[in-house]
Amino acid sequence: MTRFWTRLIVVLTVILGVNYIAWRWLASLNWEAWWIAVPLVIAETYSLIDVMLFGLTVWNLKIRKPPPPPPADATVDVFITTYNEPFDLVMTTALAAKDIRWPHSTWILDDGNRPEMRELAESNGIGYVTRTADWTPEMPRHAKAGNLNNALMLTSGEYLLILDADQIPEPDILDKTLGYFNDDRVALVQTPQYFINVPADDPLGSQAPLFYGPIQQGKDGWNAAFFCGSNAILRREALMQLGLVGYVKATEQSIKRALAASKQAIKKARRSPEAANPLVEQMLNEVEAATNTAQQELEARVSLSEITYRVRRKVDEAVRTLVAADFSALEADLEEIAAMELAHVGEGGVTTVATDAVDRMSGRDWSPLGALESVHAVLDAISVERTDEAQPVMPLATISVTEDMATSMRLHGLGWKSVYHHEVLANGLAPEDLKTMLTQRLRWAQGTIQVLLRENPLTQRNLAWGQRLMYFSTMWTYLSGFAAVVYFAAPIIYLTLGILPVSSLSWDFFIRFIPFMVVNQLLFLVAGHGIPTWRGQQYSLALFPTWIKSCTTAARNVWFGRPLGFAVTPKARQSGGPSWSLIRPQIIVAVLLAVAMVVGIARLLTGLAEPLGTLVNVFWVAFDLVVLSVLVKAVLYKGFVPEESVPAVVAGPESPDERNADAV
Repeated sequence: MTRFWTRLIVVLTVILGVNYIAWRWLASLNWEAWWIAVPLVIAETYSLIDVMLFGLTVWNLKIRKPPPPPPADATVDVFITTYNEPFDLVMTTALAAKDIRWPHSTWILDDGNRPEMRELAESNGIGYVTRTADWTPEMPRHAKAGNLNNALMLTSGEYLLILDADQIPEPDILDKTLGYFNDDRVALVQTPQYFINVPADDPLGSQAPLFYGPIQQGKDGWNAAFFCGSNAILRREALMQLGLVGYVKATEQSIKRALAASKQAIKKARRSPEAANPLVEQMLNEVEAATNTAQQELEARVSLSEITYRVRRKVDEAVRTLVAADFSALEADLEEIAAMELAHVGEGGVTTVATDAVDRMSGRDWSPLGALESVHAVLDAISVERTDEAQPVMPLATISVTEDMATSMRLHGLGWKSVYHHEVLANGLAPEDLKTMLTQRLRWAQGTIQVLLRENPLTQRNLAWGQRLMYFSTMWTYLSGFAAVVYFAAPIIYLTLGILPVSSLSWDFFIRFIPFMVVNQLLFLVAGHGIPTWRGQQYSLALFPTWIKSCTTAARNVWFGRPLGFAVTPKARQSGGPSWSLIRPQIIVAVLLAVAMVVGIARLLTGLAEPLGTLVNVFWVAFDLVVLSVLVKAVLYKGFVPEESVPAVVAGPESPDERNADAV
């Protein structure tokens, strides 16, 4: 019955929303103030799409029954990831993991490479894994994803339970989840994350009952419930298949790029005076023909090592033929080749051609021998026989600062299934101060936007359309920061300047807008079954600087290669008093809103403002101030000591969605 009412309200919300937005675009824009009117209607259109994606999510809610008994011979490795967390915190989780009833092996994956941590683990009969080949004091390569990938190569359990250092598992976590793997196409079982150090009013918005509830259950109905980084069980076979497929794909792309760059270098070399020499022309023709053949073989799925070997051999022959000749430009060309950064380690551990090298090869006028040497150098740089990479296969995705979403999206693309098990089976610790919370939310958002820019789910052909939209809906929510700026600006502009972004606040406006907003809120009430969502709605607007920063920094990282870094979320309250500077943009906005309210009321009392428009915008400003007020409590928050260590309800994020789910 709940599904019926949910779907009915979804249909009403979409009809009323489309009716309102269509009217806004076609009949209500104040073109004399287009500079605020157009951004406002774009922001409203964004919000309508957000609502529609949420409606699509809850359209197919899946309420699962308990799974059958687990496979009797299932072997499990429990992975506890850590970098710099306190030893006692890690050991509390590790000892609880060791006490899990199902037979298993417990491993501490310590990317901090700390001897004390190793000693504690071994003295308690717990396995210890670290990375030494690529370890640096700052941060090992690929962060948590690299840590997990490294452990995959050193262990053998058929299934993997992944826990963050603060997520204490229940003894029956495997008994209640392994049964889903009787379906041999299930690759992932995700359980909720719940935080025991959060008070009832949740001032930092840490609990996420809407996400770990209707949203994940809805995604589960579309076979799109995704990995959230912790409290999840994964099938090793699926991850290893993902790693091998990813390695081959990345290598193919690198070879394709190298061959294209090589052809550009040869094309440039034909313009040099030496190219008129018949011998030089013959050598360039042969190398170009070998490159063309290699491109055809790449499309025909010929062995990658054979492709690069044959081209390099042809280049070697051409170089030996020409090397005795005296070309005046050779020395400068060799210096250019030596100066180029030819390759770097990319996604999946594959050595890829550096963008700078390709650009310089394409843009420089080469001598013939210099061109051949540049081709040789770039092919050597991406040779698939390279042995200097300790771990060429990377099962968990490393394309973003969060490994979870991209990994599960790729698993779904390979035809694997996922499960969301709606029961708290591990208890963790949420941030205890605003600075830590903002760091955590920024990392989540940056990782999600990186995935959107690098592997947009809407273009992933191997995903079903339902799956594409479920992943895209999560990514879409992080664009809400830009809409929030417009929502704050519009009432300020009207109350201070009297400029209305709509043609008029007529009956046509209210008869369309109010029913849409009422049904929109009703959708949350019905889909959430009474779950509190107000705190999430506050933070979806109040953290607009964080969402905007995540979009801009992730875009710079993807498009221009600027590093993001990786900050491990501290598990203890950071020292120091209230830091108002953390919310300086929100304070400025709040002051502007308050001033606008005073000015608007003064204009109304002096007869300079239209009453209806002023009252509507004063109410709007008051709502915005209530939304922003949550940050005052967040700045002053001093942490919480729970009375009980066992939660009673489901909630809590370590996933991308209701980190900002209520943006709709």
